[in-house]
Amino acid sequence: MTRLSRRYGTGAPGWAIAGALLALCALLLPLLPAPPSRADTPLDLDAGGRITDTVGALGRRRAQVITAIERLRTTQRVQLYVTYVRDFSGRSGRAWADATADRNGLGERDVLLAVATHGRQYAVSADKLSGFRADQLKAVATAAIAPAVAQHDWAGAAIGAADGYGAVLRGEPVRPPAISPGSPDPGGEGLVPGHRRVWAPVAMGGGLCLLGLYLCARRASRRRRAAQAPSPEGGPATGSPPGRARTARPLTPLPELDAEAARALVETDDAVRTSAEELHLAAAQLGDAAVRPFAEAVAYAQGELADAFRLRQALDDAPYEDEEIRRRTLDEICSHCTSANRRLDAESESFDVLRGLRANAAGILARAEAAAEDLAPRVTTAEGALHALAGHCTATALAAVARHPAEARDRLSFATAALAEARRALAAGDGDGAAISLRAGEAALSQARVLTLAALRRAHELSGATARLPVALADAEARAPRGSPQARALACARREVESGRYDPRAVLRHVEETAAALDAALGAGHEDRTRARVERALRRVRGEVAAARDFVTTHRGAVGCRARTRLAEAERHLALARAARDLRTVRSETGHADSLARQARALAEHDVGMYGTRYDPGTPPPTRALGGALLGGIILAGLLPATFGGGATRGRLAAG
Repeated sequence: MTRLSRRYGTGAPGWAIAGALLALCALLLPLLPAPPSRADTPLDLDAGGRITDTVGALGRRRAQVITAIERLRTTQRVQLYVTYVRDFSGRSGRAWADATADRNGLGERDVLLAVATHGRQYAVSADKLSGFRADQLKAVATAAIAPAVAQHDWAGAAIGAADGYGAVLRGEPVRPPAISPGSPDPGGEGLVPGHRRVWAPVAMGGGLCLLGLYLCARRASRRRRAAQAPSPEGGPATGSPPGRARTARPLTPLPELDAEAARALVETDDAVRTSAEELHLAAAQLGDAAVRPFAEAVAYAQGELADAFRLRQALDDAPYEDEEIRRRTLDEICSHCTSANRRLDAESESFDVLRGLRANAAGILARAEAAAEDLAPRVTTAEGALHALAGHCTATALAAVARHPAEARDRLSFATAALAEARRALAAGDGDGAAISLRAGEAALSQARVLTLAALRRAHELSGATARLPVALADAEARAPRGSPQARALACARREVESGRYDPRAVLRHVEETAAALDAALGAGHEDRTRARVERALRRVRGEVAAARDFVTTHRGAVGCRARTRLAEAERHLALARAARDLRTVRSETGHADSLARQARALAEHDVGMYGTRYDPGTPPPTRALGGALLGGIILAGLLPATFGGGATRGRLAAG
């Protein structure tokens, strides 16, 4: 899809402050601002609405921007999407905006305004068939967007864009917005070292830390004395440490304990994923500041779950460990899962009060219905993109996402039915029934969006690989000695490309591996080429991990422990690769992440294939939609929706 782009603004030198913190400063982390966000390339737009604010640029003015966007949509049938990131990740604003628009399947009447706050840059992407001329886009950019961005009025830039596009479509002059300067670098600010706002809490935290260590030492001493003292009955001591509680009772057979740990991992992973999804919706509804305590709870649960999965992976890597070591590890896995669930359960009631799903049902329902209406054409766009690639891509290249558009339609069908039922319940005064149907509809919409974006992302990756392949192949062929193994490998790749239908990503990967072997044979002097190839591999593996994550998320009703464990480990290695500085570490961690992501996807697909209620596209649409909701874990036993919370509360809407 061809898009018009306009990019204006000034650059500013970037800087970052990095350092290592002492352990006692861990107490102070909640007091310090989050590290600057870095934009993905391209970015998945926010699933909760038309604003994607990764740096907190809007603050309390988010509602004003939403009003302006809705006014443009209702009066001119033009949908404006606005995204705020810290920077464009080394790309030009034009390339970044167009890539993001293409990746998210924006249509002819969709316009994307992308703002990079750190450098006060912006870009606008609009389809050539949008109805806007290039001079109209430039007029809005010059009169309404640029002045606001220059003065750090991030909300004013979006409001000016929305009002400006409405004005040019009505044939009226564009009016500059009223400027209200905001933070110069949202998401990138920090306290100055040496300021009393830093060191006063540090000093207090140090004292608290020392006091805590003293109390912990005393408690540990008491526990040791209690553990050594026999009980009156001669059995184990009643004060035995929590980690040894199982030895005080008849031991659970190891296979049963293993199954218990696997079940705990799956159920906790479901609870964390559902909680994160509903938290995202709440943030779109109420703003990031309002949901911060619940975001902290989800982050804590995610950390506990990550520790549990890491232990599970260690057991899988060393299955013949000593039985006592294995038992203690399984106990620790269960402990981490219990801790994660308890934290989410503790926040579920407060989360219900904040969100007010029953009290605010009418407004939430209206937003969900609008989101469903917007999503339907994007599913068609994703389907069309995959169909267009089928002409030169093999079925293997498209297999990972081939069914995604159909499944997205089924999730969307379920969501539409649930939202219609919510509206009927609301009209009848049944607030509890409306809340149950509304929550189910929201969850189905979220999964439909994930499936759609996954299909669009794979189409984007295949198109990019198709475009890069001729250059990469010609470059490698020019450097390969005639008759060498590398030359023969490249000749095979050339024949595969010329055969008509091939897998662009697989062939490109083969060519780049051959080019790497050439560089190694030629010796030093190719560091720049190697670095670029490693960075491309990192982007490709990031796509593999995202694809596995999307599949597990949208099929979690059937996916078991092994697939989720491999996915968690793939995400850990990917994070290590992105944080590494030397190419050898990046290459090693990227390879681990790639292998684990592929294992996770294969295991997850096997689990879905073995699922009791098989998902068959040939079944009637209502049955297929319900099957998709069950497969996606959208509804629990009793056809009740999953909600924010741990194992004890995530089905609480049943109580009404």
